[in-house]
Amino acid sequence: MKQVYYETRPQTAGTAGTPPARRSARILPPAAAASLCLVCALIGFFGIIAANGWGLDGDAAITLCIFVAAVWFWIFTTVEDTYVALGAAVALVLSGTLPTGKLFDTLGEESIWLLMAAFVIAAAVASTGLAARGAAFVVSGARTVRQLAYLVTFGLLVTAFAIPATSGRAALVLPIFLALRGALKGRAAVVKMLAVLFPTVILLSAVASFLGAGAHLITSQVLQSAGHPGFDFAAWLLLGLPLALVSSFMACELVLRLFTDTEERRRPLRVGLAELQEASSARISGPLGLDEQRALLLLAAVLALWCTESIHGLDPALVALLGALTVSLPCYGSVKLGAALKKVPWSMLIFMAATLALGSSLVTSGAAGWLASSLLGPLAFLGPAKPVVFVVAVVAISTAAHLVIQSRSARSAVLIPVIVAAAAPMGVEPMAAAFASTAAAGFCHTLTSSAKPVAIFAGPEDEPNYEPADLLRLSAWLGPLSTAVVLLFSFTVWPFLGLPLFIHP
Repeated sequence: MKQVYYETRPQTAGTAGTPPARRSARILPPAAAASLCLVCALIGFFGIIAANGWGLDGDAAITLCIFVAAVWFWIFTTVEDTYVALGAAVALVLSGTLPTGKLFDTLGEESIWLLMAAFVIAAAVASTGLAARGAAFVVSGARTVRQLAYLVTFGLLVTAFAIPATSGRAALVLPIFLALRGALKGRAAVVKMLAVLFPTVILLSAVASFLGAGAHLITSQVLQSAGHPGFDFAAWLLLGLPLALVSSFMACELVLRLFTDTEERRRPLRVGLAELQEASSARISGPLGLDEQRALLLLAAVLALWCTESIHGLDPALVALLGALTVSLPCYGSVKLGAALKKVPWSMLIFMAATLALGSSLVTSGAAGWLASSLLGPLAFLGPAKPVVFVVAVVAISTAAHLVIQSRSARSAVLIPVIVAAAAPMGVEPMAAAFASTAAAGFCHTLTSSAKPVAIFAGPEDEPNYEPADLLRLSAWLGPLSTAVVLLFSFTVWPFLGLPLFIHP
């Protein structure tokens, strides 16, 4: 005798005999829908201005329309930043405002090759375990919580010269943080302080190096498109390193005081190599291996050649390529070239190339100049005070821009062309204004989504290293302090170092 079993499932929607309802279409939130209407209105407005010849020609109007649409997608949609930038660049080509060759030439820019080769070198250095050994050596000397925090800050600052981009540095030092977390079990306040300190210093110290963030290279390329010299590795180091030192150690002390109390800071601390070795998978003790020695020597040679470009005349991109070939040399290098190239963030490089095309089109078409004069024209009524007000406005807007545009490179692609075009009429040197804006953009700590390092160190949802409220608490203090420090450097330190702020008649 056969037994037949039946299985039924309760209906979750509709009634019996009624087919299940179709998945409803995704509707934009009210704020996004309202902003989309505003974008459409702006596009129509630009078209009317161009049609009537009110200071905006057709190419500039089309470029502005595509630019505004790209900004809207970056802010209000979840579409990948690279897709938006590439789509905007293709739209410029199809509209005839950007030559096809100009778009493809951006992929061959020196900055793209420089970053690609730098990532190959960084992959080779990371594969040797040299970074983990160095970090463990630094933090093992700490005897108090304050010493640990300052040693971590110093170590993170050094990585700005070895690893390109903030996300790459965050991925490199994450195992170090996890080892420290394992060695500091039972001291939850110290662990939370370190979890906040790591991404904070990574983001603020990026300004020390020309390769610290892709936004730095975008800023230099936009300046060159506008006819200005741009920056090289040595010039950026001279201007950015002092700011990185002040900002990083100021943030270190602030994080210490916000997330640890006096009693916690007074408790003795001991982080030995044995505890770190137990919590880490890398070899962090014993003499340097042959690969580690070669990686250290090569890294020092590449940095020295970058800083002495004016003496030997070798382009930084060529120096980086020579370094990449050396670290992947058979029987000598520590990594195969093919394996290292697989670790290059090609999406970021394509994003940079597309945003370079967009920024260049904004400058060359006259769209950036028209937009700058329209938005910042009222400052002319301030008379002698307009240069100062302009600089303050640039730094404040650049600091707050991370709340609406999460990508640091996208913020530079949006802000720098307009700032460069507006600076000279306001009596401000374009290079100084662009550098101040890029430096101010280093503050992006308010939300977990504001920067990749912040998201990386937030930890899993079931066991977070810190809460969103902790970031808001930090930002309430760090945001104003960071703005004040950048303004202080803009008005006093950088002019002394050879970057004048104001144009003197």
